[in-house]
Amino acid sequence: MDWFNSLAPALKIYWAIAIVASVIFVIQTIMSLVGGDVFDDVDVNADADIHSDGVSHFFSVRNLVNFLLGAGWGGVCFYGTITSKLLLAVVAVLFGIIFVLIFFGLIKILLKLQKDNTFHLDETLNKTADVYIPIPENRSGKGKIQISVRGSFHEIDAITAGDKITTSSKVRIVEIIDNQAVLVEKI
Repeated sequence: MDWFNSLAPALKIYWAIAIVASVIFVIQTIMSLVGGDVFDDVDVNADADIHSDGVSHFFSVRNLVNFLLGAGWGGVCFYGTITSKLLLAVVAVLFGIIFVLIFFGLIKILLKLQKDNTFHLDETLNKTADVYIPIPENRSGKGKIQISVRGSFHEIDAITAGDKITTSSKVRIVEIIDNQAVLVEKI
């Protein structure tokens, strides 16, 4: 405590803000990792732009802690370098704002990881594919086609209402059958 008491009043304030915000930030992080929801009042929609509904996302406990974390440590780091207390306060506030923006950027990146990339058979409708295993004529049996959907290749059971379709032929998917196979026609 002697060290803290020997500091200049402005530096004491920056240190107090930095230490308290850091402790709360660590608690928030630990609670987030173990599934707790303490101080977790940020509700960001992954499909919406962060700024789409004004400033409502900026006012939360988590963002306040992020702002104070940046402002406190910015003030501590630049206290010996910037002699003007007003300029130091402006720099500390800018660092706080930068910390909040970094947090939003990280959340936006993390929410993209939650995107559902599950393959759905209806995504193949009206697309072209290559015949992998010949498709028997007049719905008398199933063959296989290969199709690329969103950069990933899929092998799908296929039937045709027309003539037999041979391997390496190009087909167009015209109907989904029982969500297990597709009806195709030769192109």
